[in-house]
Amino acid sequence: MNKQIRIIFALLVTSLIVVTPLVKAQETTQSEREELYLRYMRFRSYIKGGIIEPHWMEDGNSFWFSEDSPENTVIYLVDPTANKKTELFETVRLRKAIADVLGHEPPYKGVPFSKFIFLKGEKAVEFNIEDKDFILELNNYSISEAPKPSAREKRLWGPKGNEVLSPDGRWIATVKDYNLWLRSTSDGSEVQITKDGIKDYEWTFRYRPVWSPDGSKLAIGKVDRLKVPKMPIIHWLKTPEEVEWIPFERPGFPRRRYELFILDIHTEDQLQVNIGEESDPWLLVSEWKPDGLELFFWRVNRRANRYVLMAANPFNGSSRIVLTEKTQTNFLHSPILWYWGGINFIQDGKRFIHASEADGWNHLYLYDLDGRLIQQLTKGELEVLWTVAIDNASRWIYFITCGSGERPYDKHLYRINFEGQKLERLTEASANHWSTGGWSDPRQTIRFSPSKQFFLDTYSTMNQPTIVELRKADGKLLQTLSRANIDALEKELKWSPPEEFIVKAADGKTDLFGVLYKPYDFDLSKKYPVIEWIYSTNGVPRIFISDPAFRHAQALARQGFIVFIVDGRGTFYRGKEFREAFYESGYQGFSIIDHVATIKQLAQERDYMDLSRVGVLGYSNGGIPALLAMLQAPDVYHVGIAGAPVDVDPYTSMGNWMEAFYGLPQNNPERYEKASLLRLVKSLKGKLLLIHPTGDVACPFSHTMKMVDALIQADKPYDLLIFPEEVHGLYRKPESYKYYLLAILRYFVEHLKPDNN
Repeated sequence: MNKQIRIIFALLVTSLIVVTPLVKAQETTQSEREELYLRYMRFRSYIKGGIIEPHWMEDGNSFWFSEDSPENTVIYLVDPTANKKTELFETVRLRKAIADVLGHEPPYKGVPFSKFIFLKGEKAVEFNIEDKDFILELNNYSISEAPKPSAREKRLWGPKGNEVLSPDGRWIATVKDYNLWLRSTSDGSEVQITKDGIKDYEWTFRYRPVWSPDGSKLAIGKVDRLKVPKMPIIHWLKTPEEVEWIPFERPGFPRRRYELFILDIHTEDQLQVNIGEESDPWLLVSEWKPDGLELFFWRVNRRANRYVLMAANPFNGSSRIVLTEKTQTNFLHSPILWYWGGINFIQDGKRFIHASEADGWNHLYLYDLDGRLIQQLTKGELEVLWTVAIDNASRWIYFITCGSGERPYDKHLYRINFEGQKLERLTEASANHWSTGGWSDPRQTIRFSPSKQFFLDTYSTMNQPTIVELRKADGKLLQTLSRANIDALEKELKWSPPEEFIVKAADGKTDLFGVLYKPYDFDLSKKYPVIEWIYSTNGVPRIFISDPAFRHAQALARQGFIVFIVDGRGTFYRGKEFREAFYESGYQGFSIIDHVATIKQLAQERDYMDLSRVGVLGYSNGGIPALLAMLQAPDVYHVGIAGAPVDVDPYTSMGNWMEAFYGLPQNNPERYEKASLLRLVKSLKGKLLLIHPTGDVACPFSHTMKMVDALIQADKPYDLLIFPEEVHGLYRKPESYKYYLLAILRYFVEHLKPDNN
């Protein structure tokens, strides 16, 4: 018996000796996995160059920019007329002059600063080093201390964020404490212009304040939210807990009320503009007529299916209707409301350009000041997204388009003359030449020189790192200024480009475009779990340095998943018909059926996709389609993560978004009941993780709570991750976003079980 016990004990000890290192190895592997995931989310830090911020000079053509790392900064001067790129400073001479003043060698190896201000007709520069401002004479490299206040200090009084600089450069308009203030650019002094703004009935810059051409008047909005229902934000971490009540618009309830004023900054007189008899409209200030005799603004009705261009008299506040555009659906996903927002006057101010979807695509039209159509300027299957520049001297209109051809999501620069002739594409490469905002780098755009004679073309694809080219206004290439270096990305992260694909929509005829990411050590003989990253309005990245959300796809693929993104019907960029394919049958114009069709088609040609392990990930406007995938296609999607899902309950959706699709709930209760995701929870089969910040004012915490209650009532298991005191973007606390990222990784690893090796 004792012998048997000794044998058993020996076996136990042996097993412990064997098992313990394995457990530690797994823990290490998990730690390494998470660190690699976070490193991939820092994708941009592994890329050098490829982005230029031009600082235009007095001649309207030349510019300077800084490049390379802080340790070895080089500042270049570019003269497009001579087509020359040279170093602006003699680095050795500059560093010696700075050392003589400081009494020691300046830091780094290159130019020891990356920002400066030209002075004395661009014959001297002011720079800051070691918290001191100096002036460098460019003719002899002599350096002296800058007088007080320095040019840099004066710039600190300049416009920030949403502040607006007056045309003469003397004043910055800003809003604080619910009122309008002006700040002097010469000495930073401030003066309060309005004194009647209060909380929830306040002056606001949200609706695009615009200075009159002579700088004497400012068109500005005022918003009244006093009757808007309140939403509680509970501060759970305070002792005792506190409740903050935030105005939050809901379908069928009073909306915020918009008012438009023209303020005289000299007399401080407030002239209210007559906006017409529309009930609860949105307002958006557009442009002043060049002579300052009228202010043009937009009025959009509550259903968002009619917008009116109006012109206001700045002397008595009267207004007139210039033109009206209507649709049987709504304009919420239209480029008109997402990108356009304005009109562009040409020549002597007697004509203007406006965008319309009258023929099914967003095109440019030329009108006179009474709203009479002169002619349609652009035509064909393409979406005009943005007017970049208008050259009145040469009579050219420059604009960004997409939506047609073999690569409909590539954005290109075009131009056309004032007569609607000589349409020309000016960007050559099959790539994306325009970043549409979001988290993408705002410098990834077309930048015209003030003279309109030259432009910088910054472009990339999912596979091609960013390139910056200098071109003439007619598109002629002058030189390549910068190329992104991705050596560190390939070496340290083992990055590999995604695969672009085309499949058919559920209708069997419409082409859908997407991208697919594979593990870096992809093995065709293996089976991989699949994850779809999803968003309801537009969801296919088309630039190399894309939004953090799209980096999830790359980071997850690196962890052993096949990840794909597809743009199903119901989104913009490809015309009205594509956008409204599910207007009647879908959920706010969105349907999951194209996404299901995509998965099946991809797997037909890719045996390595394991359709028994499919996940879906979405946040905000992606949270809803992620839930729809889990609830409407439970046999296709097995693991879902839905973060801050908007509009789970249509009765508490944000603003009048639901009203634009279904009207007022009291007039259409059956459609509202049908639009509720809460009724679908009985169909859930897979694993579901709900994520929500409690301080979210864009998507109420109550949406997720109502989904949780419905899941409990249906006896459906779920997982829940709450971020106390966090906001919609998870940026209030530095730990939050990291925790969110790792929660996603852990959930998919646990339930989709990728190859741990």
